[in-house]
Amino acid sequence: MKINILAKNYKVSDKLEENIEKKFGKLDKFFHDDVTTNIVVSKFKDKAKVEATINAKQAVFRAEAAEENVYDAIDIAIDKLSNQMSKLKGKLKERYQENKALKFEFIPEPEVSEVEEELVVKRKQFELQPMVAEEAILQMEMLGHDFFVYLDMDTDSVNVVYKRKGNAYGLIETVR
Repeated sequence: MKINILAKNYKVSDKLEENIEKKFGKLDKFFHDDVTTNIVVSKFKDKAKVEATINAKQAVFRAEAAEENVYDAIDIAIDKLSNQMSKLKGKLKERYQENKALKFEFIPEPEVSEVEEELVVKRKQFELQPMVAEEAILQMEMLGHDFFVYLDMDTDSVNVVYKRKGNAYGLIETVR
């Protein structure tokens, strides 16, 4: 597994770089050598933030953690990635059986819960209204939701606007 470390507003010492490579190297057993892991270490308010993204061809694992101590953030991010892999092992095995980037035999089995959860617990239907992104944001705010699905009147495609941290918005545009 290849590990790329990027720092934003943060000085990555040799000790920290060694620690990142050692800790994320433990995940190496889950993946083949051609898999890339991108680690971004940054300063977030008074905390160190670690964002980890593992690109394993068709499967992408992502975790982020913000802690006062950067080493604690690394441990939390690794725990999150391990949990994601365990939870999704069965689904991934079926879906990505041909994906040679993943080594399924090393991913731990997920903990079995006594009650099987329904995948879809609620269905909702609504008519898509043609509008621009700014109008969709306004609709989302009026409804008090975190996202809003709409039909973009310029491109005639279904798009989603969503709230981001820090009073910002995101836009997901679909392509055909």
